[in-house]
Amino acid sequence: MNISADAEQRSVSGAGQVAASTISATVDFDRDGVQHGYLKLPYSHDLSAWGCIMIPITVVKNGDGPTALMTGGNHGDEYEGITALLKLASELRADEVKGRVIIVPAMNYPAVQSASRTSPIDKGNMNRAFPGNPHGSMTERIADYFQRTLIPLCDYALDIHSGGKTLDILPFSAAHRLQDPQQEAKCIEGAKVFGTAASMILFELDAASLYDTAVESQGKVFVTTELGGGGTSTPKTMALADRGVRNFLKFAGITEGQFEPADEPLMLLDMPDASCYVQSLHRGILELNLSIGDRVKNGDLIARVHSFERTGTPAVEYRAERDGLLVARRFPALVDIGDTLAVIADIVDN
Repeated sequence: MNISADAEQRSVSGAGQVAASTISATVDFDRDGVQHGYLKLPYSHDLSAWGCIMIPITVVKNGDGPTALMTGGNHGDEYEGITALLKLASELRADEVKGRVIIVPAMNYPAVQSASRTSPIDKGNMNRAFPGNPHGSMTERIADYFQRTLIPLCDYALDIHSGGKTLDILPFSAAHRLQDPQQEAKCIEGAKVFGTAASMILFELDAASLYDTAVESQGKVFVTTELGGGGTSTPKTMALADRGVRNFLKFAGITEGQFEPADEPLMLLDMPDASCYVQSLHRGILELNLSIGDRVKNGDLIARVHSFERTGTPAVEYRAERDGLLVARRFPALVDIGDTLAVIADIVDN
C-alpha cells in the first residue's frame, strides 16, 4: 500500500458514508531515507483562520523489514519520551535500520505546547480518545489518524509515558494481559528488554479507549512505560528512556547489536486488578508514610489525609489491603475525593 503525502485516509461512518481524515502527512511512508516532516491538521481559530496544527514526524526507512511506531507526548506533561524521541529522530541514520521507524515525539502536540496532560483546545485526553473520529474534536482527529493510518503500518509500537505533574511512579516498562497468549508473551518480552529494572503486567482502570488497546486490538506488539513523574525528567529517567528506545529497535529486529541491560536485576511486577489502586475518599492534605519502592504488608499505614477546613479533626488513615511494592503515589499534596493516593503491585519475580 503506497501512502503519499496527500493520500486520503478513509473509514466507513454513518449510513455507509466514507469519511476522510482531515490530517495529511508531508512525508512519504514508503520512501527510503530519512524524512523530517509534519502531520498537518487544519485548525481554524481566532488567531489563524486557515491555520494548522503541525505535529512533527520523522520516518527512517531502509528497504524491507518490520516497522516500529514510536511515540511520546501522548500526555503533554510527560517528558522522557518526548526528549528521547527528539534525540533519536536527530541521530538515527537510514543505514542503521532494516525496515522502517516512524517517530512521533509529541503525539498530542497541543498538550505538549501547553505543558498539560490534556489538550488546551478541547481538553481531550489522547489516551482516552480512541478509536477517534475523523470529524470530531482535534484530539479525536489525531486519534483517528493513528487508528486508521499509523497503527496499520506498524508491527511494533512503543509509547513512552511517565507520571506527569500529578504522579510519581517507580520507573518501569509494561505490557498487558491479552486474549492472544502469543501476542501477550511477545509484548512482555519487549517490556523486559526495554532496560528498566522493573517490568509490569499493567492493569488499566479504563482500558477501552486507550491507545494501548487500539494497538493491541490490531494484533501489534505493544510496549509502554512509566518512567518517573512530577512533570519533569531527571538524568536517571532520561538514561532509561534513551537506552529503552535503542533496545526496542533491536527487539523489533530493525537495528543490530546487543541489548543494553538495566543497572539492576530485573524485577517482574503484576497489577492483577483494580484493588492495586488506593483511592481517596476524602478531601485534604496528603501525608505519604511510605516511599516509592518500599515493600508493603497488608495492613501497613500507606497515607494520611488531613482536613485543612478545620483544626482538631483527626487525619484519615489509609492502609494497605495487599502485600507488594509501592510503585506509584500522588505527587501534589492537595487531594480530592477520587484521586489515586498510591498503587501497590505484586512482586512476581525478583
